[in-house]
Amino acid sequence: MSNSSAHCDPGPAAVGTWSGGRFMHFGEPLDDDRLESLIAPDESIRTVLTADVYGAGEADRMLGRAIEGRARGEMCVVGAVGHDFYFGERDGAKGFPRFTDRRLRDESGYSDYLRMATERSLERCGIDGFDLLLLHNPDRIGYTSERVWRGMAALRDAGLTRMIGVAPGPANGFTLDLIDCLERFGAMLDWAMIILNPLEPWPGELCLDAAAAADVKVITRVVDYGGLFFDDLLPGQELAPHDHRSFRPAGWIERGRERLDRMRPVAQRAGLTTIQLACQWNLAHGPVACVAPTLIQEIAEDARPVESKRAELAALPAELRLTAEDVDEIRAIGDNTGSMALKGASPEHSGEERPDRWDLDDRLTQVAERWGIAPERDLTAAARV
Repeated sequence: MSNSSAHCDPGPAAVGTWSGGRFMHFGEPLDDDRLESLIAPDESIRTVLTADVYGAGEADRMLGRAIEGRARGEMCVVGAVGHDFYFGERDGAKGFPRFTDRRLRDESGYSDYLRMATERSLERCGIDGFDLLLLHNPDRIGYTSERVWRGMAALRDAGLTRMIGVAPGPANGFTLDLIDCLERFGAMLDWAMIILNPLEPWPGELCLDAAAAADVKVITRVVDYGGLFFDDLLPGQELAPHDHRSFRPAGWIERGRERLDRMRPVAQRAGLTTIQLACQWNLAHGPVACVAPTLIQEIAEDARPVESKRAELAALPAELRLTAEDVDEIRAIGDNTGSMALKGASPEHSGEERPDRWDLDDRLTQVAERWGIAPERDLTAAARV
């Protein structure tokens, strides 16, 4: 890879190696040629995101083939490490344990693990440094451990990445944990990645003021709301076997399309397609600087080619076309407050700590108070009419 010293920051639109159905089960799995073409950065979409755990390294290798021979300074490569598939054992659908799992190592081993995982991911990608490296789906230790974040900062100091950040997940939530992480380590962090879209303004919006206060930029994922904003996911449509979207509650497509139809007049006034509307709505939020929808090849006979979806994302207008009134109108239509049980610290959780759910402690209660969040009101699932 040439010109390793050149660099590029994340742009307004990005693609992820979770697209295309191969490494995360969204839609029909693409063959090598189509997937490499889909994720390869170009002049219109120069930012690509990967995670070392996808395909246990295979997504990195696929990305490496897609960017081979391309000028390094013309692309932004975002990596993510945190799930230990080197020493940990996969626990079915729960995936691989976090590297901070006490069964694998204590805090004295955090830095060494992060360096090893990052170097191996870079080797698979065929580059000598990431533009941005994210801590992928941290557990409670990952959000709060100074050893973890000193280890991440050491990777930046060593030139293995220019910037570092945090990527909560895999499901929605981690609201107070992210805000606490920003308060603790915001001076070290450059970026954070959250779930946000016009049909899921909650709880992602609750984190944005804290990100702005810490001067941390935000990447948003699931911008497409499970493919719905690409407008070819229809009621009654069959999903591919083992499709990741099958976890969503029955009727989510029908309910989502009803609300999407109410948003169409705003899109038409602004001269935007529905996915472009979703992207611009996200980008209208101050700290949000990058959107990364999932590009899904649906299996229906008349489904759009995924390449046309990429082209639609690439054609996202640079200028913001939504007014403040448009943003508020869309939020009101898509309001999903209380629609699900959230991951991370939660007043609804009690008992043994899990890798993705734990009790709300005194420190996080104080974090909530500082940011005007009432956990029992703002972070719990409610009966929906």
